[in-house]
Amino acid sequence: MRIDSNNFIQPSPVSRTGGTPVVDQGASFAEQLEKAAKAAGRTAPGAADAAAQAAEDAKLKATCKEMEAVFLNMMLTRMRATVPKGNLLGNSSEEQMLTSLLDTELTKNMAQAGGMGLADMLYRQLKKNDVKGQALR
Repeated sequence: MRIDSNNFIQPSPVSRTGGTPVVDQGASFAEQLEKAAKAAGRTAPGAADAAAQAAEDAKLKATCKEMEAVFLNMMLTRMRATVPKGNLLGNSSEEQMLTSLLDTELTKNMAQAGGMGLADMLYRQLKKNDVKGQALR
């Protein structure tokens, strides 16, 4: 059997609900996507840039909160090192590991709840630098 364009099944208009045939069967995906965006009212030229900027801002905020959590974890670890160890439960490596895990989770929760404001200050500073950097481009 020889394969050529006549052997392929050609798309036929498929009716949607209500019996209206679809006329865009031969249109490319990009054209259909553009039509759908126009129909949805998303024809603003800066909409994609605004969405990308919002996603970038969300990443920056999350990174700043993670940085605050790391800082709080280091601070809590150093604070715990100043407290004398008791021998009630012993000072095993398992206890040290569990204490470290507890500190990590505590500081993550503290940073997510607002922490001490370090994440907000970092975000504002980095956002200000980002705006200046974009103006120079």
